Amino acid sequence: MPLTQVTEFAHAKVNLALHVTGQRADGYHLLDSLVVFAGVGDRITCDAAATLALKITGPYSASLPITDDNLVLRAARLMSSGRGTAITLDKHLPVASGIGGGSADAAATLRALSRLWDMPLPALSIALGADVPVCISQSPRRMQGVGDVLSAVPVLPECHLVLINPGLAVSTPDVFKALTRKDNPSMPQIPLFAAVSDFTAWLAQQRNDLQAPAMALVPEIAT
Repeated sequence: MPLTQVTEFAHAKVNLALHVTGQRADGYHLLDSLVVFAGVGDRITCDAAATLALKITGPYSASLPITDDNLVLRAARLMSSGRGTAITLDKHLPVASGIGGGSADAAATLRALSRLWDMPLPALSIALGADVPVCISQSPRRMQGVGDVLSAVPVLPECHLVLINPGLAVSTPDVFKALTRKDNPSMPQIPLFAAVSDFTAWLAQQRNDLQAPAMALVPEIAT
C-alpha cells in the first residue's frame, strides 16, 4: 500500500574543521572538512497531494519566507518535476547560521520523497549546494572537492557540543569573498582516537579558514 505521509529529521551539520584548499575556474571553492551531525535539527513532513506546496512552522519560521527558490522546493522539483506533495518544514535551526540548515532540509526532503514516491535518490551532486551530498547520509564524513568527494572516517568518540548563535545571518558567498587566501593546506589524515581528549587535541591543530572572514563581517561571532 502506497505511503501517504513520510517524516525525516534534518540534523544540524557541524564542520569541526574546515580547510579551504583552492578555487576552481568556475568560482567553486575546494574544501577539506570534517563534518559531523548534531542531535538538534529541523523536521520535514511530506504528505501525498496533487500539487507541490510548502508550509513552514516552528520557532524560526518567520526568518524564512517561502520563495520559489527555497531549497526544499528545489529539492522536490529535482526529485520529480511535476509531481505533487504537501511539505511541512518545522524550522528549529537558525537561518544562515553556518550549520547547513537549508542543505539539511533539502537532503531530508529528498530522503522523504524517495520513500513517499518509492523512487531512488538522485545521484549525489552539488546542484542544490555543496553541503547537500553530505547531509544525505547524516553520518561523519571527510568532505573534499566542492562537497562532492565524501570519505568515511574512523569512528569518532561521542562529544557534547555547545552551539552558540548571535541571531545574525551570515551570507556564505560573502564569507568566501572575504577570504584572503584560498590555497591553504589540506587536513592531515584523520586517525583513530582513543578518547575525547585525543580528539579535541587533534582538532585544536586544525583550522576553520572561514572563521576570520565571518568574524570580520559579523564581529558578534567573536564574542
